[in-house]
Amino acid sequence: MIKKRLDYNTTDPKAIKGLLELEKYVADSGLERSLYELVKLRASQINSCAYCIDMHSKDARKAGETEQRLYALSAWRETSFYSERERAALAWTEALTLISDNDVSDSLYKEVQKYFSEKEHVALTMAIVAINGWNRLAISFRKEPGSYNP
Repeated sequence: MIKKRLDYNTTDPKAIKGLLELEKYVADSGLERSLYELVKLRASQINSCAYCIDMHSKDARKAGETEQRLYALSAWRETSFYSERERAALAWTEALTLISDNDVSDSLYKEVQKYFSEKEHVALTMAIVAINGWNRLAISFRKEPGSYNP
């Protein structure tokens, strides 16, 4: 059982102000909410962040995501449930989330460019930066999984 260490939201609200601004930027960037939720959920799966997996699966359902796509997300390459744009975003998410394990290849960059404008590519990248930051906060301070209510 995980025991919460501290609540970073109440300990120092200024500490997360930058991440909240980054979230606002991404939310206002024009990226589809469904895509953004898939990216957040996939990065959270990779990082084993139970709190964020719970949160983003709930948010995705609320936004209309199907159970089938949520359940298959960790094996997205093996299904036909995701569009080419979503597949490019998920590959980019995995590469950036696991950046210390691999090179972000030119071929992957070009694949993402096929489906995202330059501005969208920046927004997608910032979305991945943000969720990886949130994952690290939730994991290190042990946010309680299951406590999030959309």
